[in-house]
Amino acid sequence: MTCTLKEHYGVLSHDANGWCKELNLVSWNGGMDKFDIRSWDHLHQKKTRGITLRTEEVENLYRILDGLYGAEHDAAGSMS
Repeated sequence: MTCTLKEHYGVLSHDANGWCKELNLVSWNGGMDKFDIRSWDHLHQKKTRGITLRTEEVENLYRILDGLYGAEHDAAGSMS
């Protein structure tokens, strides 16, 4: 399987071994671009299992998270 990183959106977390859980746009085996959440080593050569999402799924996830946290967060991003 080949994974082509199209765009890096951000790091969700870091672990003690230097791996980063990231949100990226990727193409698997030359297929359609999809959003991808998984951990990568610092060189982006090794990766863990993760999850890929179509645009529609990311939009649904956004709506769910916004419903859970949108109005309840203050400017600092913590629960009120």
